[in-house]
Order: sequence, then structure tokens, then C-alpha cells
Amino acid sequence: MQDTDLLILSRAVQQWYLYYDIDPDDQASTLLNRAAVALFDQGHRSVEGIATMLIENYIGPWPVTMNAQGSKTIQ
Repeated sequence: MQDTDLLILSRAVQQWYLYYDIDPDDQASTLLNRAAVALFDQGHRSVEGIATMLIENYIGPWPVTMNAQGSKTIQ
């Protein structure tokens, strides 16, 4: 992964936070970054494309918190 790829992922996650008007936190960022990398690996290469998928799949703070807690349980 190149620096430009990491910038795309970072901006996509930032767009999710801006869309839902939520302050970033470590738990949500970990989940969203993992999801963004997975989307990138599936062929999504634009900030807009990845951000749209994140916004559609992780709706607001509640699902992010629940998904992050669930992933802790699985580990």
C-alpha cells in the first residue's frame, strides 16, 4: 500500500465522522479503518466510494459501538 492509498483510506474514514457529526474515538476508528482496508482490497479506490460504503454499512455511532464490542468478544 502506498502513501496515496493510506490518504484515501484516512479521508474516507474522516468523511464518515463528518457525515454523522461524531467526534473520532479509538474504538470506532479501529473498526472503520479495518472496514476501509477491506473495501480497498475489494477494489474500491476512491475516497467517495469507500466513504459511501462506510456510511451505508455503519450507520451512526450505535452500530459502530456495537460492532466494535462484538469484535472484542470474538477475539
